[in-house]
Amino acid sequence: MDTAVNAQACLDHVQIQQSWKHALASEFTAPYMCTLKDFLRQEKQAGKIIYPKGKDIFSAFNVTPLDKVRVVIIGQDPYHRPNQAHGMCFSVLPGVRPPNSLVNIFKEMQDDLGIPPASHGYLLSWAQQGVLLLNTVLTVEQGKPESHKNRGWEQFTDKVIQVLNAQHRSIIFVLWGSHAQNKGQHIDPRKHVILKAAHPSPFSAHRGFLGCKHFSKINELLTKRGEQPINWALPEVKI
Repeated sequence: MDTAVNAQACLDHVQIQQSWKHALASEFTAPYMCTLKDFLRQEKQAGKIIYPKGKDIFSAFNVTPLDKVRVVIIGQDPYHRPNQAHGMCFSVLPGVRPPNSLVNIFKEMQDDLGIPPASHGYLLSWAQQGVLLLNTVLTVEQGKPESHKNRGWEQFTDKVIQVLNAQHRSIIFVLWGSHAQNKGQHIDPRKHVILKAAHPSPFSAHRGFLGCKHFSKINELLTKRGEQPINWALPEVKI
């Protein structure tokens, strides 16, 4: 009984949208997640700066409820510099200069759809249209990319992919780079659409990301289904 009460108390504390909380309830009370929470707590107590802020870790889920997901873009781990990461892969808050990977994403959008680069890198409007912006790892230490690799987040995001894979409707999964493509093992290609390309990082974008035309392909697929295409052009935001 005590174990059940503690598990429920732990679940109640999680700041994540209700449909996701219900679908992922077993993960939030699993031993690996307790270990991950302990690790994050200890890192903060040691004075390390962790991104994103605790309230923003599950931002992608809070903006894009489970039943609204139409497209999933999978990134690696959060940006590791100050004021960048806010819980949605590749996105930065208004007023923050778009990092190089996002610059390449905008370049591909322009070449593919003729959309000029936005004045900011806040991808909220994508998420609000049903694009889940999911990193494979959801936290990082300042200045140390991949510092929270193999701490448990991969198991959690594997479960997220499995939950999405179990949906009756077809979802478009966009896998940029090897980290994202490793998640492909949890996706049924007979049921869902999988688009693959190199990561948009400056180190790899010229090896197949630039020229992939994924933005137009996504919209063609959605239109064929009778769904609204994604408006990839970012609206202006107040800073």
